[in-house]
Amino acid sequence: MKVSDFNYDLPERLIAQHPSLKRDESRLMVLNREKQTIEDKVFKDVIDYLNPGDCLVRNNTKVIPARLYGRKETGANVEFLLLKRVHDDTWEVIVRPGRKLLKGAKVIFGDGILEATIDDVLENGNRLVTFKYEGIFNEILDQIGLMPLPPYIKEKLKDKDRYQTVYAKYDGSAAAPTAGLHFTEELLEKIRQKGVEIANVTLHVGIGTFRPVKVENVEEHDMHSEHYYIKKEDADKINNAKKNGKRIISVGTTSCRVLESIADESGFVKETEGDTSIFIYPGYKFKCIDSLITNFHLPESTLVMLVSALAGKDFILKAYKEAVEKEYRFFSFGDAMIIL
Repeated sequence: MKVSDFNYDLPERLIAQHPSLKRDESRLMVLNREKQTIEDKVFKDVIDYLNPGDCLVRNNTKVIPARLYGRKETGANVEFLLLKRVHDDTWEVIVRPGRKLLKGAKVIFGDGILEATIDDVLENGNRLVTFKYEGIFNEILDQIGLMPLPPYIKEKLKDKDRYQTVYAKYDGSAAAPTAGLHFTEELLEKIRQKGVEIANVTLHVGIGTFRPVKVENVEEHDMHSEHYYIKKEDADKINNAKKNGKRIISVGTTSCRVLESIADESGFVKETEGDTSIFIYPGYKFKCIDSLITNFHLPESTLVMLVSALAGKDFILKAYKEAVEKEYRFFSFGDAMIIL
């Protein structure tokens, strides 16, 4: 299976540079796998495709303002992108420019309210750094950090809450679980009132989610690892829906990857914590999820491969072609689809 099999033509003008005015008024493409039909709706219509007893599973991770601009002791400017906390105040970070930033070097941020020391240079070129500060780290990040928007978004984000789901709870992501950006509190309440269970997982999204696939054969791709956990109360909701013959509907590919990583062969899950590097591409047999709400993904990306595994590559590429023709908005701030 070739990576080029998952390519499609996308005019640059369709890459959304800012969120829609209202979260739940973005467009929604409805893909029915059994009937092989495609419908065009508005996102808030998603409730019409959810049934009482179904379980909607969302990722409640919170994006941290992980982009920091500082100065080396020499006075040269440097940019940090926080990837993941290794322990306490030690983080793995991407550094630009990084060639001369070696072990022992110090970087000052925000007029000295945050200082970083390079502990190690990793094999992948990232740095292991320890931060020194007074006060609460996340409050300092809120003060001097910027949201780490994907590289294809060139415009400045006016309201940083719009790169955050309304149910974001646990700090740790370097990118948003973007399928969840379309939900409002009002829509979620209507979904609850309809009798749909809402369960949470937490997966801290890494910047590796934007990493291009550099091999020719899909099977040779080395997937990045991300940390997740799920609580007992949420596992119970998912399992109850399964026992009652109801559907598990994943909000986004991140929730999907957690569920498929932890489910047993019957699709049941349990309270757990760990790291997943699961790579889902056509041929994969889904154990837990029945349906997926997701955005439109980059050509030749692992995420296009994941949705192709669920809906079939030809059907997905047909839907993407139709989305381009109908000028849907693509990627993180773009429109959504639900695969039934």
